[in-house]
Amino acid sequence: MADRDLYEQEEIYSKVVRAGRRTYFFDVRSTKADDYYLTITESKKFTNDDGSFHFKKHKIYLYKEDFGEFTETLEDMVYYVLKNKGEEVISERHQSDYKRDETEPAPLESQTPSASSFTDVNFDDI
Repeated sequence: MADRDLYEQEEIYSKVVRAGRRTYFFDVRSTKADDYYLTITESKKFTNDDGSFHFKKHKIYLYKEDFGEFTETLEDMVYYVLKNKGEEVISERHQSDYKRDETEPAPLESQTPSASSFTDVNFDDI
């Protein structure tokens, strides 16, 4: 029985997708009946005002009998989003809970020169 408990804790097959402050873990696990199921875990990093950080995790359990419909629906939803909004990503800088890492470049708005910083050129002078 102890061997079975140890076996259940082992990763059978795993992949990781890192996406900015989020990381997605895809793990194949074994049921007590020695069948497989999939867990998808989203882990998101949050930075506190004092510089410390914590992670929030959300997990989905997906069983084989749901794979077909889940995959079809996911593909349909992805197609819908890309067809209607394209592949351009809206920057996290526009989200209220986003705190910019000081190693990141400043947003473009703060890098754009103001109108007063340009020299006034009159075409008659050329």
